[in-house]
Amino acid sequence: MAIGIDLGTTNCALAYSRGEEIEAFGIPQVVEPNEVRAEMLLPSFVYLAGARDFAPGATALPWDEEPALVVGKLARKRGAESMGRLVASAKSWLSYPGVDRQEAFLPVHAPEGVERISPVAASRAYLAHLSAAWEAAGNEALGEEEVILTVPASFDAVARQLTEQAAREAGLKRVVLLEEPQAAFYSWIARHADWRERVGPGNRILIVDIGGGTTDFTLIDVKDRGGALELERVAVGEHILLGGDNMDLALARQVESRMPKLDAMQMQALWQQCRAAKEALLEPGAETAEQVVTILGRGSSLIGGTLRAKLTREEVERTVVEGFFPHVPLEEIPQRGRRAALTELALPFASDARITAHLAQFLKQAGAAPTHVLFNGGVLRAGLVRERLISALNLWLPKPVVVLDGEDLMLAVARGAAYFGLARQGKGIRIRGGVARTYYVGIEDALPAVPGMAAPLKALTVAPFGMEEGTGHEFPQRKFGLYVGEPVEFRIFSSTVRRADAAGDLLEPMPRELEEMPPMEITLAPTKNHPRGVTPVTLASYVTDTGVLELYCVAASGDRWKLEFSVRERKG
Repeated sequence: MAIGIDLGTTNCALAYSRGEEIEAFGIPQVVEPNEVRAEMLLPSFVYLAGARDFAPGATALPWDEEPALVVGKLARKRGAESMGRLVASAKSWLSYPGVDRQEAFLPVHAPEGVERISPVAASRAYLAHLSAAWEAAGNEALGEEEVILTVPASFDAVARQLTEQAAREAGLKRVVLLEEPQAAFYSWIARHADWRERVGPGNRILIVDIGGGTTDFTLIDVKDRGGALELERVAVGEHILLGGDNMDLALARQVESRMPKLDAMQMQALWQQCRAAKEALLEPGAETAEQVVTILGRGSSLIGGTLRAKLTREEVERTVVEGFFPHVPLEEIPQRGRRAALTELALPFASDARITAHLAQFLKQAGAAPTHVLFNGGVLRAGLVRERLISALNLWLPKPVVVLDGEDLMLAVARGAAYFGLARQGKGIRIRGGVARTYYVGIEDALPAVPGMAAPLKALTVAPFGMEEGTGHEFPQRKFGLYVGEPVEFRIFSSTVRRADAAGDLLEPMPRELEEMPPMEITLAPTKNHPRGVTPVTLASYVTDTGVLELYCVAASGDRWKLEFSVRERKG
């Protein structure tokens, strides 16, 4: 058995294989009050129902007569009418270091009296629903199976750790993490038995993954190793909070201009209505030229208080293509606008909405031209978006890019995850990847204190880009003094662009392109050999088989202290 789960920002999916064929699992969910139906996708939405939202039993599931949370299609539909109770984009919040991701603060704009949940709890709810639905269909419990769970390639160590935690809390005991762009490519391989005739040594495949909340870029090289083809992931882009959500908001702002002034809750509802309208208008084969969007006004009468406006296909195409995929030169870099000092609590969306500018920067940093492109993600179901990206790439590249097509963009990641499960059993080819970032520990200079100036930092490379799962590094040549029995802070940095730094390299001064992660704030327990105080240690790093980075302090006595990544924002 091989099982893959796409834990998406907008939709979740599950695929499996009991032999060689990979199938998608129909997920039972409440689609209307008192109506349960199996759907290929489980929308990644939680609705926090009030006491009067639904009649008793209206949200019952085959495995739970009174679910505490409404998850899936009905949650998305009802939430569009009552945004203050809708939890959305939990995966994006899971990757945001500016908040405590285990704190219950979603929905951000919930009114008084509505109980909130954390991004981890929302992710746990989706996985728990999938697990219960799978078991209710007569299958062996997911908790007893190895499950391949996908994450964005750009997720850092903390976001991966939290995803693994949500899975454990949902009862999944054996989870392996896989990057979503790799999963999409695995799915393409599974669909094309002749894939070795379509790509060959020297080819470089660009994977463009644009979903509801994020944009991911990945490059995979095809190499000849002793007469056999080998695939290697060679570059990963930054974590870009830019996707279908931004496009829906842009459309909502346009529609808003044709309505009376809206309050925050009405705007949130309009945002969701525009998402549904956009999907209907850009659906492959759609014939309708316009969609009506409707939200409730401020009046007490449902009829008298209804606000309506039209959204046309022409308007959607112009906004999406020209606003998010304009033609730009390869030398273009995304603009970073100045932000206000004070802002509402919200996700840190990309300042520059031009996805083509982000793609140009990624290709320039990677330093090599792709020969093929594979598309993934719900946004790229629209043919005009794919065509614009192909034309943009061909303006930059010496030869026209070859498109690898024939894939179901909504189910590819789950199907590819299931294929990877088969590959782990020796039934398929594997992509050499390892960690998608280079990781560093900040080392403070041992210099005398200077008034008003912090001691300068160096960066010790503890996990180089591409470090494989199940491998580790030790640094016995570098000794440090470790405070045991009192609070300490480890400053951790990462980079997606510095791919040549080797394990043990000490970078001085600290390179500007390193991004600081949430600090490790921890009190290390004293041991018999090392009571409270300073003890000499060396560092060691390890990437688990599940794809999670671990760091250790190691004393000469053999005592080891594991460093847990903090999930809280840096204070002060």
